[in-house]
Amino acid sequence: MSGGADPRIPETRRCRVETIAKSERVMTMSRSLTLTRSVLAEHIARATPAQLDFVESWFEAELASREQSKRARLLKAAGLPNAKTLDGYDWSNLRMPPDWGRAQLEALEFVDGREDLVLHGPVGTGKSHLAVAPGRLACMNAVPVRFFTASGLLMRLRRAKQENRLDRELAGIGKARLLIIDEFGYMPVDEEGSRLLFQVISDSYETRSIIHATNIESGGWGRVLGDKNMAAALIDRTVHHGRLIRFEGRSYRSEHALMTR
Repeated sequence: MSGGADPRIPETRRCRVETIAKSERVMTMSRSLTLTRSVLAEHIARATPAQLDFVESWFEAELASREQSKRARLLKAAGLPNAKTLDGYDWSNLRMPPDWGRAQLEALEFVDGREDLVLHGPVGTGKSHLAVAPGRLACMNAVPVRFFTASGLLMRLRRAKQENRLDRELAGIGKARLLIIDEFGYMPVDEEGSRLLFQVISDSYETRSIIHATNIESGGWGRVLGDKNMAAALIDRTVHHGRLIRFEGRSYRSEHALMTR
């Protein structure tokens, strides 16, 4: 059972003193109780239909509560910047691969297949939204996720290296089944940063999925990264198990900006 203070027992029609005392004893015992299947089986064998209905409803509520708590923990650990979802998303300004599309993305098939997605297009065309929304959906399906901007990830890795805990940091990132790197290419990366970024992507190769959101074609990654050979190695790994989604059109923020009204 989970720790913390005992919740208050709801009042019922059977509020006799002895019933309340027994209820409190049950709550106290539950704090240190883990179920033993053999003991449970013995009591189930002697239970009446009404008692079995009660136990079934109790277990269903307990499992639902645990699933809800797990999703909340995964969402918190993911570090998603907002609560974007795929509900109502405008798919009209993007081009999917010819053999792959919206249904496969919404089913998270790329996560199951340890495939990568590269979301490429101009600033403000919805790339970050389409990076975050599958991450949230994955958390709701009990899939561990981590979200970073490219600059935020590099700052985190540099700090970990300075503090001699880079291996531990990489291991923490490696627990995710889906890694989201937003704003790749917005800032130039020096040689050390290229090596750190390569380490994350190399460790993820064929072990987890990565969503890259970028405004730079993969052929231009060498201009952003401080090492062209490193850029070529990153592209090679991304293209091997990756799919490109192209975004077109004008910036949504520019079209709806207050300054243009």
